[in-house]
Amino acid sequence: MSYKIAIVGSGAVGCYYGAHLVRAGAEVHFLMRSDLNHVAEHGLAVESALHADFEVKEVLCHATTEEIGAVDLVIIALKSTQNEVLETLIPPLLGEHTCLLTLQNGLGNGEFLAQHFGEQRVMGGLCFVCLNRTSPGVIKHLGFGLIMMGELHASATDRTRQVVEWFSRSGINCEVVGDLMWASWRKLVWNIPFNGLAILGGGIDVAEILADEDLLVLTRQLMREVIRTAGVLGYELPDTLVDEQVEKTLKMGPYRPSSMVDFVEGRAVEVEAIWGEPWRRGAEAGAEVGRLEMMYRLINEKTRALRER
Repeated sequence: MSYKIAIVGSGAVGCYYGAHLVRAGAEVHFLMRSDLNHVAEHGLAVESALHADFEVKEVLCHATTEEIGAVDLVIIALKSTQNEVLETLIPPLLGEHTCLLTLQNGLGNGEFLAQHFGEQRVMGGLCFVCLNRTSPGVIKHLGFGLIMMGELHASATDRTRQVVEWFSRSGINCEVVGDLMWASWRKLVWNIPFNGLAILGGGIDVAEILADEDLLVLTRQLMREVIRTAGVLGYELPDTLVDEQVEKTLKMGPYRPSSMVDFVEGRAVEVEAIWGEPWRRGAEAGAEVGRLEMMYRLINEKTRALRER
């Protein structure tokens, strides 16, 4: 079956999942900027610590979405700090039944897409994966890989299952989730403390966080606060998730969280999506979010210079 896909945001996440979809036989078009000429000539390479390495030699990469045209599925892997550019990037990709799948971190991205392009088009995917882009066209897969997918504010449909089928066919562990917002808060239990403390620590990795007794205590406290906040909002998460997440993170070794990498390399950090929006939603619902507010304000101040460039 012919299936045309556009990747908007061809960094580590976009290129990793896009390369797998190419191997599964999908027609995948990558919107690229800095890596365009390199990838057009050399293709993409995925180096995995868990699976066999592979290369995609012939990559359909483009400088504009007008060159790509209408597609069946748009996979959005841009940082949430760049959401405003989607207002001009997305329209050339839209056909009558085009689906928009956001793989972005944090809260508010699906709602942004729904506001501009219609809620009926929007799906969300939560990536539980450790990836780094090590050089142009080269993605290092360090661990995990699961994607949980669902409709923005609806139960799974035939469309949901079709998209999941394509990812599963490509060798990606992919599951349908009935409540996307519940799954989003579940992911925040990890993202909020580890991305945040890695930045506030000046660029430390997750192994350094876990090895520091005080930071480990703070990590657990933040996780519990996120779980309680999710519960106040109606998304029940088990307390056992704290130990589960710590144990999984121990297996990652010296992994560098994506927000920390953005920070140390001078790129914009997704402050609002990962810390600001969860804090605001929790505060408005009456949850006790003191630690989350503190982290949001500290990271906001720490990254102010990056935002003002």
